[in-house]
Amino acid sequence: MAFKDKIRAGQFVVTSEIGPPKGIETHKILEDAELIRGRVDAINVTDLQSSVMRLGSLAVCSLLKQHGFDPVFQVTCRDRNRLALQSDILSAAALGIENLLILTGDYPTLGDHPEAKPVFDLDSVQLLQVVGKLQAGVDMKDNKLTGAAPKFCTGAVVNPGADPLEPQIMKMEKKIEAGAQFFQTQAVYDIKTFETFLSKTRHLKVPVLAGIVLLKSAGMAKFMNKNVAGVCVPDALIKEMEGAKDKVAQSVTIAVRLIRELRPLCQGVHIMPIGWDTVVPRVLDEAGL
Repeated sequence: MAFKDKIRAGQFVVTSEIGPPKGIETHKILEDAELIRGRVDAINVTDLQSSVMRLGSLAVCSLLKQHGFDPVFQVTCRDRNRLALQSDILSAAALGIENLLILTGDYPTLGDHPEAKPVFDLDSVQLLQVVGKLQAGVDMKDNKLTGAAPKFCTGAVVNPGADPLEPQIMKMEKKIEAGAQFFQTQAVYDIKTFETFLSKTRHLKVPVLAGIVLLKSAGMAKFMNKNVAGVCVPDALIKEMEGAKDKVAQSVTIAVRLIRELRPLCQGVHIMPIGWDTVVPRVLDEAGL
């Protein structure tokens, strides 16, 4: 069953993530994808994550589709105006890509080209509305599309650890109204905080996939606590990483524990390996996924 069908049927889903290379060599990412063939329901492809220039998400999604995977095309509003955004989304449909994840995008100053001019012609809610219009057979200006209209399973993102949480919930409601069919979250490390988020959004009745970011070190955890809004790695997890002789094994142990605790609470998990793609099969194995 395809990812979109599982989402609509209310089944538990597992997704992972691939970051395109900084160049045109795609052999390695296809090898990494093979490691999780049949193990995950879809593979997200990041769109210039952290504003670092890389090979495009659309190209990598197309390659994954050609090799029999179900990709999720991440689309950020940062780099393209409304013309280019609509064109790329139509291009995705023409290439057989059925899943979108709409994001606003990180500011360019965070990346390797900090002098790049940001676009942000649309925000994520507006782009979700545009996707809805495209699926209705017209562009943003109500000009009719030729031929069949594209059809997507369209997702968005939410930060369950935001403080205050209410603005996130308000934006989540707007995204649902604009057409979001599922949500992937920022990294979850504190189960109680996530439960609070779920209790306050249960009325929305939309699938939520909890984000699992593999911890590479105590330093990474401290960095996220200081610099990533809405992410809180508890001190107990930091101490686990500090005392670990095998950082990879301890990271897997933490991820598996989180997945087991999250599984009864939500409709899926989204694993973000941040370069540790070869570790994902171990996480899946030990989590029984």
